[in-house]
Amino acid sequence: MSDQQSPATAALAPVDRDWWRQAAVYQIYPRSFADSDGDGLGDLPGITSRLPYLTKLGIDAIWLSPFYPSALADGGYDVADYRDVDPRLGTLDDFDALVTAAHERSIRVMVDIVPNHTSNDHVWFRAALAAAPGSPERDRYVFRQGKGDSGELPPTDWVSCFGGPAWTRLPDGWWYLHLFAPEQPDLNWENPEVRADFLTTLRFWSDRGVDGFRVDVAHGLAKDLAEPLRDIGPVRSYEPEDLPEDGSHPLWDRDEVHTIFKEWRQVFDTYDPPRVAVAEAWVRDSRRAPYASAEELGQAFNFDFLNTTPDASALYAVIDKELAAARAAGASATWVLSNHDVIRHRTRYALPDSLDGAARTAWLLGDGRNPLPDLELGLRRARAATLLMLALPGSSYLFQGEELGLPEVADLPREVLQDPTWERNSHQDKGRDGCRVPLPWTRTGPSYGFGQGAAPWLPQPAVFGELAVEAQDGTPGSTLEFYREALRLRRTLLRDESLTWEGTDGTRSDGVLGFRRAGGWRVVANLSARPAELPSGSVLLASGPLDESPSGAAGVLPAHTTVWLRTEE
Repeated sequence: MSDQQSPATAALAPVDRDWWRQAAVYQIYPRSFADSDGDGLGDLPGITSRLPYLTKLGIDAIWLSPFYPSALADGGYDVADYRDVDPRLGTLDDFDALVTAAHERSIRVMVDIVPNHTSNDHVWFRAALAAAPGSPERDRYVFRQGKGDSGELPPTDWVSCFGGPAWTRLPDGWWYLHLFAPEQPDLNWENPEVRADFLTTLRFWSDRGVDGFRVDVAHGLAKDLAEPLRDIGPVRSYEPEDLPEDGSHPLWDRDEVHTIFKEWRQVFDTYDPPRVAVAEAWVRDSRRAPYASAEELGQAFNFDFLNTTPDASALYAVIDKELAAARAAGASATWVLSNHDVIRHRTRYALPDSLDGAARTAWLLGDGRNPLPDLELGLRRARAATLLMLALPGSSYLFQGEELGLPEVADLPREVLQDPTWERNSHQDKGRDGCRVPLPWTRTGPSYGFGQGAAPWLPQPAVFGELAVEAQDGTPGSTLEFYREALRLRRTLLRDESLTWEGTDGTRSDGVLGFRRAGGWRVVANLSARPAELPSGSVLLASGPLDESPSGAAGVLPAHTTVWLRTEE
């Protein structure tokens, strides 16, 4: 791994140790954000060139999905070197320039760290393949002999998250573990060398000015590797509610994982301000708190908000539970509606709420038997949900392009698909490429301003032209201007992290959710398909047009609309 040290990077002043608690964090998928050299891939200089756009948008931090050297077997989450930049995306000097330029604009920088597995191109794994069974090189990973008369069967019944078995056999007869793609061998976190090397990686990026980390698959590092390895049995699902409450699953959310993150916290706290982190931990609600505690990472993603349909009662239950969990952990809550792993929320909300996950997967396959999305309805609901989210106490994580109202690109030709789930699931799941299509910046052009030269690595649909930044910039009522105004107001309105529900459970019988925030403002979200009563008050911002009513009098709040109102203290 590279150990090149960083030059001094611009410091943020004044130091704010709690900047992350109510931050608006913008996730960038580097290969799809902006292409500076015309090769069809987004890159770090491209991100730097668009910092004025991000400043005008009004976010507090950017989170960079992996930009490390990678064969792209899993969109960059197969990392070949944790302390370098993929040469197709730039150099370490480009990274330093990005951090410096971001800090000069008071934008913090978070990076993805992928500790569960490496790429099979990583120097460690290449050394393991060249070494003998039982060697120190192989002990950095999980190698086992198979079952059967000649070891021809996998060591256990463990399955990959991308489909198929979680074991691959080598020519020497031994098997190695990969809970994702075969090109992503799992690390052995019982090995002291693995632990020490990741501490070095955390320091490497922190020394370069990185303000925080998003921790991929945080709940998967510790595994029960005692012999004999245990089968999972008939319940193969890795869904949080299928995991045991006591942390006894052989692969996920084991208690031993928390010793790892306590070591990480010791590194984070050597910096001023301390580096922050957020865990991607798909675990039971009752077991999320340790990941988010001040002794460990500080935050943990709550995906219940993302997975809940925009229904007032359902969202009240999710929000109230998350706020209570965050208080118990001494953390701040996290909110997210879209990211690089899920269908964009404009499209999710355009489909019938009755569709479950399997039905949505079938819709993505586009076999002509599935309901067409009502994208106008989806946008109304998406904007209403976004304005609700941005008013909640805690951090809001935004995914690039949602501020443009981009839909999921569900009709990507099969020959361009790159997500490993497509092949691993026998072409029954098109995967996540549809939310990763490169952004449109201009109305026209071969890549709508994404780059000049080669075609983008995933094709963009024609609809992207009128959704481009150029088409929405300065246009009253556009989704881009709506996000800008919401984020601007949010900065001026936020005080503490308290929330007061209106009524006993925040909901009215007409499908409206309401709460008040410190500083004299309230939120009223009509998440139903029918108009509702709009309380009196001065409108600060609405997610969509409001029906006219006498000044200061109660009016009508249209269906699928959220409003922020100024109230008396």
